[in-house]
Amino acid sequence: MSAIAATEPFLERAPQLLRDAATGFLPEPWRWLVNSLIAIGVILAVFGTLFAFLTLAERKILGRVQNRPGPNRTPLPFIKIKFFGLAQPFADGVKSLTKEDIVPRDADQVLHFLAPVVLLAFSIITFAVIPFGRHLVPVELDAGVLYFFAAGAATELAVFMAGWASHNKYSLLAAMRALAQLISYELPLLLAWVPVVLVAGSLSTTEIVTAQAGWKFGFLPHWYVFTPWGFAGFVIFIVAALAESNRSPFDLPEAESELIAGHLTEYSGFKYALFFMAEYFGMIALSGMAITLFLGGWRAPLPFLEWIPSYAWFGAKLIVLLLGFIWIRATFPRLRMDQLTRFAWKFLVPLALINLGNAAFWSLTSHWTGALQLIRWAVSLVLIVGPFVLMGRKLSAGVAPRVYRYAPS
Repeated sequence: MSAIAATEPFLERAPQLLRDAATGFLPEPWRWLVNSLIAIGVILAVFGTLFAFLTLAERKILGRVQNRPGPNRTPLPFIKIKFFGLAQPFADGVKSLTKEDIVPRDADQVLHFLAPVVLLAFSIITFAVIPFGRHLVPVELDAGVLYFFAAGAATELAVFMAGWASHNKYSLLAAMRALAQLISYELPLLLAWVPVVLVAGSLSTTEIVTAQAGWKFGFLPHWYVFTPWGFAGFVIFIVAALAESNRSPFDLPEAESELIAGHLTEYSGFKYALFFMAEYFGMIALSGMAITLFLGGWRAPLPFLEWIPSYAWFGAKLIVLLLGFIWIRATFPRLRMDQLTRFAWKFLVPLALINLGNAAFWSLTSHWTGALQLIRWAVSLVLIVGPFVLMGRKLSAGVAPRVYRYAPS
């Protein structure tokens, strides 16, 4: 965490003041260790709780969309009061812990056990470089963005471990399909944030947030999403993040109707829950990085709202993005495998490469003023809309529109 100024509001300084009050009496070497352990504990507690209640919110929202109540019967422990089913995540956790752990006889016992642990571990360490507030950065790294995506890409190893260790040909085939998806969407995901690094001139997450400071016309924030290349990069990033976190409409690795349970076929009990938790942690981490890269990080959307603590703004943006992920799941049908890979390689990757050139043009013309600014915006918009329309038509060429007909009565 960075140093704080005494002139800042108390709520902004509160997290660091509480930490210093708890560890200020320790010697310097011990203080660093305990502060690190506190940061780890807070991340696990906050995002573990968010994961638990996000699953409940998703089930209730999907239930509302599908005209059903969702979970609402689980009572609070000891007092037996059914308070909108808020105890459902705890009941799910107890169920996962108490279910029998069935391991195939011919499975690789060590790799079968390590796969969910490795996947969860790599999902958690990505939180280390996300700036959750003005002074809430667990680890300051000059190459924080590079570290984030390197750690996130390592989760592919755990997916393959799960399929291989199960000693089940269906699990192995499903793991290879999942790897094909993850590798396909890893490239547009990486290409989406390169323009941000190009314009900000840094791989540090805190410096990228600093580069988005200030206001245009006194009220419009200098967030990258409010530029043509930034909006395109944000959309590409979110679409690729949906696929990387196995979210609908890209949730083929866990499509029960086609693949039983994908690479998780031979997993049960708490091991299955760890895979489930890792995917949600990955979704939360990618949403946090999207906020950092494109939505100004912890910065307020309007100047007169800067008195609200920075971590509150980060949390609000995070909740909005996560609710958007749930809304997309409730809206879009699942893609076929060929549609999924074709969409990545023939549409998202070319768009991301063109957007990289668009960001370079935007950066080189930053000194343009007056009428040249209008030309700058027009050229940048054409570089986005033109390829989007042309490649979209080419991608859908030969595919007739779906027509629904009622059977004759």
